[in-house]
Amino acid sequence: MILSTSKTASILSLVIIATTAIPLTLTIDCDRSALSSAADAYIAAQTAGSLSSFHPFLADNYTYEENNVVISASSGVLSKPLKIDHRRTNYDLVACATYTELISASGPFVIGTQIRHWPDGKISSIDTIASTTGSWLFNATKTLEYVKQEAWTPLPVALRSARSVIQAAGDAYMDMWSSATSSELVPWGTPCVRLEGSAYTGKGSPDDSCKPGIPSNHNQKPNSRRRYVIDEEMGSVSIFCVWEHMVRISDFLLVNGAG
Repeated sequence: MILSTSKTASILSLVIIATTAIPLTLTIDCDRSALSSAADAYIAAQTAGSLSSFHPFLADNYTYEENNVVISASSGVLSKPLKIDHRRTNYDLVACATYTELISASGPFVIGTQIRHWPDGKISSIDTIASTTGSWLFNATKTLEYVKQEAWTPLPVALRSARSVIQAAGDAYMDMWSSATSSELVPWGTPCVRLEGSAYTGKGSPDDSCKPGIPSNHNQKPNSRRRYVIDEEMGSVSIFCVWEHMVRISDFLLVNGAG
């Protein structure tokens, strides 16, 4: 549940409780346990600040991208040893991808990472957005405090939505800056909370709504180059993008229908 802009910074976390559910039959194209092992290895690598034990999971031609720029993993945040205070991973069993959220209060860093796999299970890409001191509304300790209040549990099968519905909910949110009508397409739930950096919106408001503070200027540039990790079991979508209306900085959004 995080939209993050780095460089000038930001972390936004949004929880949407979906009001419309469509029965879903999962088509599993990759192995969840293999994805989980790779995610664990990634977290171990970040904790150690070393890729040495992570190498067996990586394809020879894997790419590492940080804040929308392809760089060497050895020069990015992955090379910094961090004490991890929070971790959560979501699984896309159709795209063979994961989204992992990490918070290091002492780092300080808030990190979102999408990892994609080739059909043979090897990691083809590591796509990270990392926010730290100087980022918009950044305070890792406060973010950790709020995230610990969130309940992430799998949705009952009868309440799960199709991938297209989950993605559409995230896209509608991301379109609010460039479309005057997209907010009407967001399946706002009640209660609903939105975490932007270390700013919490919704919980404790008169109607427990996420709507306060949504964009009123809809003539801004679109959020482009969107990359998705859709977890149907959790009812969530992670979207990485270029936030063009803020000097093309990197953003990520995680919309969650579980809770």
